[in-house]
Amino acid sequence: MDHFNMLRDREPFGKIHLPPLGPLPATRYPDARIESLDPRFTARQGNAAIERIATGFHWAEGPVYFPDGGYLLWSDIPNNRILRWLEDDGHVSVFRAPSNHTNGNTRDRQGRLISCEHDSRRVTRTEVDGRISVLVDSYQNKPLNAPNDIVVASDGAIWFTDPGYGIDGPYEGHMAAAELPRNVYRLDCHSGILNVVADDFVRPNGLAFSPDETRLYIVDSGISHGGPAHIRVFDVQDGKLSGGGIFADDFKPGLTDGLRTDAAGNVWCSMGWGNPEEDGVRCYTPEGHLIGKVHLPETCANLCFGGKKGNRLFMTASTSVYALYLNITA
Repeated sequence: MDHFNMLRDREPFGKIHLPPLGPLPATRYPDARIESLDPRFTARQGNAAIERIATGFHWAEGPVYFPDGGYLLWSDIPNNRILRWLEDDGHVSVFRAPSNHTNGNTRDRQGRLISCEHDSRRVTRTEVDGRISVLVDSYQNKPLNAPNDIVVASDGAIWFTDPGYGIDGPYEGHMAAAELPRNVYRLDCHSGILNVVADDFVRPNGLAFSPDETRLYIVDSGISHGGPAHIRVFDVQDGKLSGGGIFADDFKPGLTDGLRTDAAGNVWCSMGWGNPEEDGVRCYTPEGHLIGKVHLPETCANLCFGGKKGNRLFMTASTSVYALYLNITA
């Protein structure tokens, strides 16, 4: 795929020169880095290209867009902070530091920030007055491993994964022993009851509902510990999961980490850690067919939809954050 070599100016030993802020080098409409593999990939906007909107991080993760404020938040996990980017003028500032090595973030139905904190091993909510409320930090009187990614359903229930990457060492948290299996949980915020909804993952990671919330997609990034690299899909009914078959499993030797769905039910997932020409984002139909790719110059960890019309894809990728306008909304 020679036309993607423009993304990288390599020196010996694989050193990569990353681009400055703004459109990536050699940008020309239509952007060749947005690859259509199937006529069903209709999300590409012909006169829009990938932009690098922020950089200077150690491991960017957990993006979430707040339409009422017109800003994007994301985690810089090793640097123990959450950053904020204002869409109106591109200004980047520190939203919270320290952040307890926060990883995944989302919004609840009241527009409040919900976060997975690695170092404190808990899920928190930032109230409208700035106070931080602890929603859950244990299960059956044992500390959670290190909550990773999180979504909020329309009924207010919070679903999150607990793979434990934050207790694997000091870079993204601290070294500690896992006292619980690496579960997927559902927290009923009305009753405060926390239930295990899936317990057969090696390392459960990103998760996302289908638009009608009848399906839940969950990443297993267990390849990091000798396990699989795939996405599973579950049926959702009355707060419980069933099924759990493989939705997509063509990621090795790399892996996917975070994912989101668009309004048409397509599944967009991050990609990295393997062939550098595959770094970026993939798009699958609801039936699991790979139809498009967004190529980035760095390993991508996570993504979200946002912007004033919900048609902008934000991608946290290693040291930087990238954005792309699409012909589809979330």
